[in-house]
Amino acid sequence: MNMKQSDTHPQSLAARVLSLSIALLMLPLSARGYAQTTITQSIPTGVPLTDSRSGIIEVKPSEPIRPITTASAQATISTPFRSGPPLGDSNTIVDVPLAIALSEADSKLATASPDSISTPSPTPRTQFLPDQQWPDNNGVHINAHGGGVMFHEGIYYWFGEHKISGDEAEVGVHVYSSTDLYNWKEEGIAMAVSDDPQSEIARGCIIERPKVIYNAKTKKFVMWFHLERKGKGRKDGVSGVAVADSPIGPYTFQRAVRPDAGIWPINVTEHQKAGLEEAQQLIGTAFWGSPHPDRAKMNFLGRDFYGGQMAKDMTLFVDDDGKAYHVFSSEENSALHISQLSDDYLSHSGKWVRIFECLWHEAPAIFKHEGRYWMLSSHCTGWNPNAARSAVADSIWGPWMELGNPCVGPTPHERLGPDLTFGGQSTHVLPVQGRPGAFIAMFDVWRPENHIAGGYVWLPVKFEKDRFTISWRDAWDLSVF
Repeated sequence: MNMKQSDTHPQSLAARVLSLSIALLMLPLSARGYAQTTITQSIPTGVPLTDSRSGIIEVKPSEPIRPITTASAQATISTPFRSGPPLGDSNTIVDVPLAIALSEADSKLATASPDSISTPSPTPRTQFLPDQQWPDNNGVHINAHGGGVMFHEGIYYWFGEHKISGDEAEVGVHVYSSTDLYNWKEEGIAMAVSDDPQSEIARGCIIERPKVIYNAKTKKFVMWFHLERKGKGRKDGVSGVAVADSPIGPYTFQRAVRPDAGIWPINVTEHQKAGLEEAQQLIGTAFWGSPHPDRAKMNFLGRDFYGGQMAKDMTLFVDDDGKAYHVFSSEENSALHISQLSDDYLSHSGKWVRIFECLWHEAPAIFKHEGRYWMLSSHCTGWNPNAARSAVADSIWGPWMELGNPCVGPTPHERLGPDLTFGGQSTHVLPVQGRPGAFIAMFDVWRPENHIAGGYVWLPVKFEKDRFTISWRDAWDLSVF
């Protein structure tokens, strides 16, 4: 998604835009205790990317504006992605924290009403347009990658990684809300990274595939995500958990954990137990995250027995009885683990199973239809697309049977075909409320050269006898169900 310069900016300048001096700054507002305002950046054509430059900031408060005094002259603003003219060698302006000089604009910001500085709303959508620009209510491309959707009290909430340019988390987990699935309202950052360098979610860590579920017993919203703590690259493989009282947050980070330490899976073999001490020699050795012929010789299960199992790409699933499950790639991506959560969803219960050993799955998504458990996942090829995978089981604990690539049909015009999942990778399967048997497969189109430009492919799931299929559609709506 390479966005072009918006023609709507000049039209909105007359009554809505403040001209301010801005400079790059990497310290967050929350750490300084300043009032937070969400702004959208628009830089005039020809302004070079320097440490200090004049520009135009379109201001839109996420809540009624609170007074900001000149004492907070270096307040930091977190900006969403916005189209704009070329900046340096790039055709796309990416997220950067900004420091604004407020001395002249102080009184204007303090007294401005939200209505007077709001930006025009985009034309409402009435259909899904896979991998096309998907603007939120502010006209900004949705920034919720590797995400999932939760339905609560008549509203859908879409959580995902707030991307900038690289893998590292500089902002946190973004959340949007919708009542129709086509049009999404930006609700802000559900869980922000920390500016405490000692925090396990310090700015610069890696946060991926956040999923949120609601616990009806505790009345809490619980978020789990794949976490690689700062400075550890992708060798950490831990799970983060956070909790909130509201679906949009703020979510309070609880801890990082490797699941099921000191507990064998229900399908462990005696041979695996017998090799426990020998497997400890594998600790600290670098391994691969994609298929390798020597994998069968490596007892990664035993290696991680004491410290907890590696947990990477993940999803959450809540069954009809309220029991919740954490499903994740483990053992250097060579197997999937399904681990039942505790009653409060904040830890693991100790009951878990390994599936698809030495078969290398990533990006799992589980859903239930007519009493059976279905899975959508992918192979392990890094950021590059591959053939999607599907599986089915009569019990969450298995046995699971692979069904092959669910993507079918002709190759779309100027796109990758079903053999490469139309260019996407699975992240979630969304049940459509009020339509039994209606599910939407959600895929990310990764663009690692500029992550913020990543796209979203949502397609309907169709059940055929003992399998499900997914076909490309240039445009579609919920009437297909």
